[in-house]
Amino acid sequence: MNVLWGVLFLGLVTVFVVEMSHSLKRSNTTARLVKEYGDNLTDPRLLEEIYAYCLQDYKLKRIMARHGATKEDIAELKEKLSVWGDFKKGRRLVPINSFFYAYTLDYLLKHKADDPKELTVRMMNFFHI
Repeated sequence: MNVLWGVLFLGLVTVFVVEMSHSLKRSNTTARLVKEYGDNLTDPRLLEEIYAYCLQDYKLKRIMARHGATKEDIAELKEKLSVWGDFKKGRRLVPINSFFYAYTLDYLLKHKADDPKELTVRMMNFFHI
């Protein structure tokens, strides 16, 4: 029975380490992008970096595939979020951070035809802005 508990504990520690490293990578990436592109959301390199991250992240790429999301979808959503959410709060900027979390990306892709203000308010509520 002790072996079973040891294996279970090791599994939980492994999951914790993987999720924490994933969270730290996401946090560092978003902080860098907000610092680098926060004053210039129209820079095409920002869209490239967001899209590339979404395609390489193990959680986000499944959401992108499920919705058949394209770079144009991300660009359109970024523009909608920029209309009402173009201001920083700490290391957060709605038109950037919204694409890096599974819940928010899924919501945006499901509601990509919605009103820009409605989408932005939903994202601001998620990030407690």
